[in-house]
Amino acid sequence: MGSGVRELAGATPATRDRYVDLLRVASLGAVVLGHWLMAAVTPDGVGNLLAVVPALQPLTWLLQVMPVFFFVGGFSHALSYRSLLRKRTEGPGGFGRPGGSEGPGGSEGSVYSAFLRARLQRLLRPTMVFVLVWGAAALLVQLLGGGGGLTGVTLRMVTQPLWFIGIYLAMVAFTPPLLRLHERYGWGAFAGLAGAAAAVDVLRFAAGVPYVEFLNFAFVWLAVHQLGFLRADGRIRRPALLAGAGLVAACALVATGPYPLSMVGMPGEKVSNMAPPTLALLCHGLWLVGAVELLRAPAARLLERPRVWRTVVAANGVAMTAFLWHLTAMFGVYGAMLALDVPLPEPASAAWWAQVPPRLALAAALTAGLVAAFRTFERPGTAASGTPGAAGTPGAGPLAALGATLCLLGVLGLSMVGFGGLLDGRTALLIAIPVSAPAAVAMTLGGWLLVERAGKGARRAGCQRP
Repeated sequence: MGSGVRELAGATPATRDRYVDLLRVASLGAVVLGHWLMAAVTPDGVGNLLAVVPALQPLTWLLQVMPVFFFVGGFSHALSYRSLLRKRTEGPGGFGRPGGSEGPGGSEGSVYSAFLRARLQRLLRPTMVFVLVWGAAALLVQLLGGGGGLTGVTLRMVTQPLWFIGIYLAMVAFTPPLLRLHERYGWGAFAGLAGAAAAVDVLRFAAGVPYVEFLNFAFVWLAVHQLGFLRADGRIRRPALLAGAGLVAACALVATGPYPLSMVGMPGEKVSNMAPPTLALLCHGLWLVGAVELLRAPAARLLERPRVWRTVVAANGVAMTAFLWHLTAMFGVYGAMLALDVPLPEPASAAWWAQVPPRLALAAALTAGLVAAFRTFERPGTAASGTPGAAGTPGAGPLAALGATLCLLGVLGLSMVGFGGLLDGRTALLIAIPVSAPAAVAMTLGGWLLVERAGKGARRAGCQRP
């Protein structure tokens, strides 16, 4: 490990919750491993191992750990936003003076824009590099007349994990109002979101209301995010009860309701627990959160060991880059196998399972190479944090909110349409609106520029205030 990692690890404050950092790395690592294992690639296309061997679907109750990442996000967002609020009220230049504007365009707006900029910079810099590199590659492939076979599949699928970035952007954008609800109602705020998710499923499955299910992209994931707020305030006091209740409820819903067994999407299924999310997935998230909280004490003792903690610090510094590029590495391995005439056995056959260890090792090695090439873009810029303006910049809050919305729609649109047929006008439906890859990239870039402008304006206002 480099000296920089050693310095970071050695400078860790005693008050830092190291377990949260471990959960962040472990959850992304589990997603990467799950994708590598589930991909059933043949010369004709890409299938899903869980569809080939349905008996393996219960494993998704362990490997579907995105709820843990969003739970950790809620914890981190609560701490970050509150820290910026303290800087506003305690910093120089008359922060928090009586009579100061607290509206979206006032001092609270400057805090919001600074918060969004700090969070989005760390998230979108590596994402935009990924998007631009793959966009250029897709353009070159199509200009050269390619895009068929595994190449075409790769161009369509390599952006699919970006849905996670889009949902995470929504969580960042909704942190301030939901944090206020949490501070006022505590568990009641979570219950309200969970109740809304349940109502959506009733309207969807019992009443047959069209399109209502898409509301659960917000209600389910924001409810999991809300659990992170509760953890930040030490209000998850009975994790065993939370885990048990979530597991029992998830089992009951799957056994008696219209919910499938798999907690990840399956090709061709009429109902997915993931897209859109269902109440069953929310209950699955409850049991996972309770389970990881039960492991908190022994994990904390393990993380006191310097070597273990340095490993977590090093992994945290490249986790997002590895997540973005892991499918690129996987398809690269399969592409090399086809180019070298290495046979691709029937998925789930004995020969297929025998290939799993070397395939995983090669994918990990190629991912490491891609991380080495692109990791610099994951490092936060020097302006990514700081004290927001005292009185704020007029309109900073709404401008930042508009930018975040454009980023959210752009990233989600790109996750759906991919880069296949880039010059052919290929589109995908995003909330009933057809979106092309160029339009999605433009929305993301435009939104990021708006957030940057709002955040920089807020900082300048703070620096210039006498």
